[in-house]
Amino acid sequence: MEMEQLLSMGFSSELAAQALAATGGKSTLKATEWILSHKSSNPNPNQNPNPSPPPFQPKLDRFFHLHTKLSTSPSSPEPTATAPSIHTVPEHDPDDDSTTPSPHHNKRQKLQHPKPTIQLGKTDRTHEPLSERMRPRTVFEVVGQEHILGNNSLLHSAIDRNRIPSIIFWGPPGTGKTSIAKSIINSAQDRSIYRFVSLSAVTCGVKDVRDAVEEARKMRVKNNKRTLLFVDEVHRFNKSQQDSFLPVIEDGSIVFMGATTENPSFHLITPLLSRCRVLTLNPIKPHHIETLLKRSVNDNEKGLSQSVGMRVDVKDDAIDFLSMNCDGDARVALNALEIAATTAAARVADNQLEQNDEAVVTVDDVKEALQCKHLAYDKAGEEHYNLISALHKSMRGSDADAAIYWLARMLEGGEEPLYIARRLIRFASEDVGLADPLALNQAVACYQACHFLGMPECNVILAQCAAYLALAPKSISVYRAIGAAQKVVRESVGQNEGVPLHLRNAPTKLMKELGYGKDYIYPPDNPSSSTLSYLPPSLLGYKFLDWPDQNSTQQ
Repeated sequence: MEMEQLLSMGFSSELAAQALAATGGKSTLKATEWILSHKSSNPNPNQNPNPSPPPFQPKLDRFFHLHTKLSTSPSSPEPTATAPSIHTVPEHDPDDDSTTPSPHHNKRQKLQHPKPTIQLGKTDRTHEPLSERMRPRTVFEVVGQEHILGNNSLLHSAIDRNRIPSIIFWGPPGTGKTSIAKSIINSAQDRSIYRFVSLSAVTCGVKDVRDAVEEARKMRVKNNKRTLLFVDEVHRFNKSQQDSFLPVIEDGSIVFMGATTENPSFHLITPLLSRCRVLTLNPIKPHHIETLLKRSVNDNEKGLSQSVGMRVDVKDDAIDFLSMNCDGDARVALNALEIAATTAAARVADNQLEQNDEAVVTVDDVKEALQCKHLAYDKAGEEHYNLISALHKSMRGSDADAAIYWLARMLEGGEEPLYIARRLIRFASEDVGLADPLALNQAVACYQACHFLGMPECNVILAQCAAYLALAPKSISVYRAIGAAQKVVRESVGQNEGVPLHLRNAPTKLMKELGYGKDYIYPPDNPSSSTLSYLPPSLLGYKFLDWPDQNSTQQ
């Protein structure tokens, strides 16, 4: 951790290693002071005896400014604080004895809102999207998933005891699956016993999985180190690839963590599920999205200002609109905010304003960046079935308003209108049935009209049919009758009985001689005849259809 912080300040790896060795390797602050004092105590004889003050280094200055005010101990994590603005140079407070002005204090006072300093090399992260830069470093910075990160939760207790189990994170996009997995390793009490390896099922193949598993075994044997192997989009792995993880999870060589947006019951093999705990993540609530957006605005080191190279002010109504219209997806919210800030910064440049002016992000900028409300919908995933189920149950409950709402959700999510029309045809027979036989005509006509017109014109046709079916009287007598008949056919002891002779057709002389069609009474000629039976002998008197349906709903 200390080495990473020194490297992020721009020091070379060799110099950082020397500083950590000289100071015991437990304090970044002491190591940094050692580097600076070491440089000053070993001047280059060829240098100018009166060198100019070193250049302003925002990362180092912010580091010292924070650590002179915050006390830390080896047994507790470093406190989290909001750094002073990278654009507004902090001035010395005469009443604050804990802050010592540097030799360049007066020079920095004269700077007016300098642009954010972007250091090249390892610290250059401006090419990354805002959502990537703002990933939480520890699980304690994660917001919106208290049910799995609370004080008494399984995950929190496992981190405290250094007994991290194998986990499958299941939830919609942008809810923190990858962020939580990556931050767990930084939150562990003893990081030395773990190594973090990340794979993506989208890009890696069988060889990558085998190499990762083999390396994990070697590290377990040689260094007694467990590999925390994170696999993103794990549902894309086939059965053999998933099988390869089983033995190394079993013997403890790896701690397996997978992230998936698909239902694990459908896409992951049962042996893998039995070795992992499935943790479900929920869509992030608007007030948590608002927290994340404000955090990105206030973070001057890796936040929004780094994306546009100037100070950014985001109006409250813009944050409110974005948090309410991203459908619980933090990635959508942060990326849309970054695009809106880019638009605002371009407006500042077009107006040829002074560099110390800030980009003001308005609600119109956010609407332009978002284009339309983001809807969580996957035409091949679980949400597809959830919404069609909601539509079906709303019509069954005779709630036309709810039916039209769920229909709109599916259409706005990009659902194929003919799929919805086919489901309406099924509903017309299953739930309306004989209570209103014209319902089937309505549904079939709806399908044909949707086929002729397509979207968006067929939306009103689907809505009309959904409303008609919701308001129609309901009867499931036919649905129950066919179900009961099929059950009898499947469960008949031995073979199903043959068709009685009097019900068989007799097109030839031989068949007539064998008794086919004998004693059959033609009903149109004998309307009063009721002695003829049409079921096999073993089912005489059996009723499948209960009609009139005493349980049907009438409008």
